[in-house]
Amino acid sequence: MKIALIGNANCGKTTLFNQLTGSNQHVGNFPGVTVDRKSGSVRNVKNCEVVDLPGIYSIRPYTTEEIVTRDFVLNQKPDGIINIIDATNIERNLYLTLQLLELGIPMVLALNMMDEVRNNGGTIDVDKLSQRIGIPVVAISASKNEGVDELIAKVVEVSEKKILPKRIDFCQGAVHRCIHAVTHIIEDHALLADIAPRFAATKLVEQDPFILEKLKINQNEQDMVEHSVTEMENETGLDRNAALADMRYTFIENVCAETVVKCHESKEHIRSVKIDRILTGKYLAIPVFILIMLFVFWLTFNVVGAFLSDLLSRGIDFVTQATDKALTAYGLNPVVHSLVIDGIFAGVGSVLSFLPTIVTLFFFLSILEDSGYMARVAFVMDKLLRKIGLSGRSFVPMLIGFGCSVPAIMATRTLSSERDRKMTIFLTPFMSCSAKLPIYAVFTAAFFPKYKALVMIGLYIGGMVIGVISGLILNKTKFRGNPVPFVMELPNYRLPSAKSVGMLMWDKAKDFLQRAFTVIFAATIIIWFLQTFDTRLNVVSDSPQSLLAAIGMIISPILAPLGFGDWRVSTALITGFTAKEAVVSTLAVLTGSNTADLGSVLGAMFTPLTALSFLTFTLLYTPCVAAIAAVKREMNSRASAALVSLMHPPPQCVVAWVVSFAVYNIGSLIIS
Repeated sequence: MKIALIGNANCGKTTLFNQLTGSNQHVGNFPGVTVDRKSGSVRNVKNCEVVDLPGIYSIRPYTTEEIVTRDFVLNQKPDGIINIIDATNIERNLYLTLQLLELGIPMVLALNMMDEVRNNGGTIDVDKLSQRIGIPVVAISASKNEGVDELIAKVVEVSEKKILPKRIDFCQGAVHRCIHAVTHIIEDHALLADIAPRFAATKLVEQDPFILEKLKINQNEQDMVEHSVTEMENETGLDRNAALADMRYTFIENVCAETVVKCHESKEHIRSVKIDRILTGKYLAIPVFILIMLFVFWLTFNVVGAFLSDLLSRGIDFVTQATDKALTAYGLNPVVHSLVIDGIFAGVGSVLSFLPTIVTLFFFLSILEDSGYMARVAFVMDKLLRKIGLSGRSFVPMLIGFGCSVPAIMATRTLSSERDRKMTIFLTPFMSCSAKLPIYAVFTAAFFPKYKALVMIGLYIGGMVIGVISGLILNKTKFRGNPVPFVMELPNYRLPSAKSVGMLMWDKAKDFLQRAFTVIFAATIIIWFLQTFDTRLNVVSDSPQSLLAAIGMIISPILAPLGFGDWRVSTALITGFTAKEAVVSTLAVLTGSNTADLGSVLGAMFTPLTALSFLTFTLLYTPCVAAIAAVKREMNSRASAALVSLMHPPPQCVVAWVVSFAVYNIGSLIIS
């Protein structure tokens, strides 16, 4: 048995899904798109799967989420639907309900947040509401797990017994005549296509090309449909979409007048309005947001995350040393020994040490998301991002990119427009990720000890500026067009759900571990191989004789105009493709110094100007292999992954080279 969970955004759908399934969840993608498909087994019910569909406001084919929902319902044929709605805003939420009723699928309406309705003096006559809309209605509070068992029992009952919604004709007048006329015209086609005739008729009135193609109606029938629609528009004085919306809202108003006693303004809403005067104010919104994010990043990278990462790193070092001693005592072949210790443990271990940092970052971000604050951030940033062709929703993935590009690229799944999603993926690598911080720290301490903070801030701002310029170029070339309209309901501020936050942290940790032991594992072995063997596959005793050095010497002439043509620098940049942190460790290995003493050694390879040029290049050049793999997975294309690393307009490696060249040569003119 398959149950579809459908509802508006911010109505408690994810919370209910977690209550229905517990830990019996898995995440994938819907066929052909990268929108998350969360599904799981309903607790205490055998052979019953619930699928958490994206939050939508209607079944209009405008956004990816709406298309995914429509296609899932029509193609996958769920046995039942749970339509969850926010009972505190029942009028708007019932609009989607009326559209779902037309599908002719067993359905139960879940009135969520009924505890808030009661606490604020409101009531809803559940039995009468059920009679008026023709489906079972269950009052629940998903966050408190109230009414969830009754909901499960009811949806299982209607699904097993195939109890369809009662046929309630909620249209009238000209709209009534139009819909029924169209239904008669296309009824035989709808039955052949296995689509509810009423739903098909409504979609044809709305000019849904997907339904038109599915029905395979001839031109004469199309003309008859358009004639009926024209008569309706002439009689109502409204266009087709406005007429349908007016019909639905008229019915909803009548139903609510009979069944709902509206609650007074809630304490939560009053509190939210007061908070928003500061957090979304005209002058304070952006400064407050910057302060909040600085605090989050400080806690993540300097306090909590750093502390936990240090503990894990010590644990990994202990295991590495113990394994090293054990292999030495065993007398394992030196090459295999090097593979295990210098390759696998050094490569994967160094990446694993960042797991607590990433989990900590997502802990704080999920708190901000669950509390309702991130919705406000997207709203505030919408005006700024539209200047480069994006909507406010793109800001959150870009923000995450300052922590790590991989989860940032994954976060683009929340964007409703395929154009906006792809464009955001291309721009995210320009945001300086935390993995580059060791590079910045070593070079600023060595060459700019008095201006470390200034150089750091300059690098971060520089990345954002280049990202903005790249966005303008992309908007005029590869991704011409306008961002989708940005409509967002700002939810009341709420205390985050511990269960939701915990499950998000687990999802991110699991995904990171999967990448660590797949993509990064393979990449570290390749780097070890190149560092260990020469062109004749003999084990090298000196690094300049290795395959990696040979590759570095090929690339070094390309980098010479930037002021750093040393093969060791080129080699470090190559290893940085595996993980940006590897740039520092590679330079330490190739110069024969400790990481702590690396700064003094670099003085013989760089000047302050060439160091600045190098920092600029590392800021902008190709992201790590994990980020490239994430691009491939999210865009389902190897070509797109290659484009991000090398050739997409504007080309990231080329941009890095051009900007570094400008920094070096303009700086040379100033100094001379």
